[in-house]
Amino acid sequence: MGTATGSTFDIETLRRGIEGDTGNNLLSLYADDAEIRIIDHNAQPSHPKIVRGRGEIAEMLDEVYSRDMTHHLEECVIEGTHAAFTESCEYADGTKVLSESMITLRDGKIGEQILIQAWDEG
Repeated sequence: MGTATGSTFDIETLRRGIEGDTGNNLLSLYADDAEIRIIDHNAQPSHPKIVRGRGEIAEMLDEVYSRDMTHHLEECVIEGTHAAFTESCEYADGTKVLSESMITLRDGKIGEQILIQAWDEG
């Protein structure tokens, strides 16, 4: 299934948000009270980084999209009020980042996201 029932959230909308030049289009997909739980080398599962609300999400996206890197939506599956997707990124120096996300949709907007990411080191 490609679209969450009764919403405008779909794979192409997510692709445009992720692959855009700024985080603004991606930010528009989040509910006002959305929460992102980030798990990676620095924020491990027992102490994830939590980003709450569109204000904090906007700050995070502004910082990420200010970097010299590309973003690509690899895969996405949407089923009802849930979606999962893979995003790959690459810095200008060739360093690669891969992330997996599971999201919960509320009224066509991202309400919750669990993001697990890894990147090249050394």
